[in-house]
Amino acid sequence: MARAFLVVMDSVGIGGAPDAAAYFNKDLPDLGANTVAHIAQACAEGRAEEGRSGPLRVPTLVRLGLGAAVQLASHQPAPGVSDAKDRGGASAVARPEGLWGAATEISAGKDTPSGHWELAGVPVPWDWTYFPETGAAFDPDLVAHVAAAAGTDGILGNCHASGTTIIADLGAAHMQSGRPICYTSADSVFQIAAHEESFGLDRLLALCEAVAPRLHAMKVGRVIARPFVGTPETGFTRTANRRDFAIRPPAPILTDWVQAAGGRVHGIGKIGDIFSMQGIDTLQKGEDATLMEHLLDAVETAEDGSLTFANFVEFDSLYGHRRDISGYARALEWFDGQIGRVIDGLRQGDLLILTADHGNDPSWPGTDHTRERVPVLVAGAGAGGLGLVAFADVAASVAAHLGVAAQGPGRSFL
Repeated sequence: MARAFLVVMDSVGIGGAPDAAAYFNKDLPDLGANTVAHIAQACAEGRAEEGRSGPLRVPTLVRLGLGAAVQLASHQPAPGVSDAKDRGGASAVARPEGLWGAATEISAGKDTPSGHWELAGVPVPWDWTYFPETGAAFDPDLVAHVAAAAGTDGILGNCHASGTTIIADLGAAHMQSGRPICYTSADSVFQIAAHEESFGLDRLLALCEAVAPRLHAMKVGRVIARPFVGTPETGFTRTANRRDFAIRPPAPILTDWVQAAGGRVHGIGKIGDIFSMQGIDTLQKGEDATLMEHLLDAVETAEDGSLTFANFVEFDSLYGHRRDISGYARALEWFDGQIGRVIDGLRQGDLLILTADHGNDPSWPGTDHTRERVPVLVAGAGAGGLGLVAFADVAASVAAHLGVAAQGPGRSFL
């Protein structure tokens, strides 16, 4: 029987979204944003030299068709990617070894849940709630609800903020008062930061779980626990014990389809949080380097008829939002080398799809995601161009490969 591996390179967009002008980073529309192309341009121009040097080198992704996908999506030059040469000097872009295309999102959002839900076959059927950027982010009733759930006389924060900045600014006051630090961002999120020791990790997770139904009813996509450690004297550091409490998808998704047909579903990374464990049998979490080892293990051990669904988030969380072009380039080059190992381990009949959920152009003003098309790169199903496809077509294609019944608007491109 067949197996499928669906890998999301979080935020690795390739520009060209037809509705990019309707999405903004503060006052600037996302029109022209292109994560891969702008990173490649910066590398070629010597503007991404921290921890690496020279043109962007992602030969495995180029062989699968990344450069061709960038050209299809946006027609923007991506030096070293859209004009890559093989060892003999011939174009490596003109004859990719995989199926390649570019996917366009229809959900009204450029966030993690919107992209992943649609990739899993269910476009978001509502508009997300976002909190105001000026004045108090949260109204008094919501503040009172959170404080009551926390057992405190109030909250700290109540604003848009960087997670690392707000714990530096309010960590000491939090430890002294016991009040949770509550903040948001350009995404539809309600984030609660608290000290793992003085407040307690279990207490923080229980608080997030308690207030999540209220936020979900407001169509806020995620309540996120942001634990940290440290002291005012030594500084504060966020830990790896983050947990997202997300709205459950409104209809059965790819993971449910596979389970209904008797297959097992293995989540790697944020997948469990994004889908509230809907349709997921096992989950492995950790930093991206650890997640890659879990993916390699899955290639060796996953059952026939199974789906392994992985998310590699550090492109987005460590480099995109922080507008770190060099860091993002390093992450792409690291991933390229590692995913080659995954491809080498695939069995006859396996399908691997590499894609993304949105963009996060590190050259763009602001700190928010960018509205972009995303690559669809396929190993194990021959070679050739897919053209422009829909996010939901990814789920339909995985279902077709596994021989399970699909739902929703997607159509298989296999």
